[in-house]
Amino acid sequence: MRKENKIYCNSCGKRIVDTIGRDMEEYIHIEKIWGYPSEKDGECHSFDLCEPCYDKMTAAFVLKPEIKEETELL
Repeated sequence: MRKENKIYCNSCGKRIVDTIGRDMEEYIHIEKIWGYPSEKDGECHSFDLCEPCYDKMTAAFVLKPEIKEETELL
């Protein structure tokens, strides 16, 4: 959730910051524009999750996310 130029986790409500108080990169932002035939047709849903909440969410998946090792890090 973006509020006053700050990012908050939609699951736990905590501000997503690094150890020195800056907004951090280790979170996930998901945005979905729903279309026909969804009951949400025409709506755009978005949310942000901190890494611990992402881990809790994906731990509940029956089919786990595909994970690929990145060899070129920025």
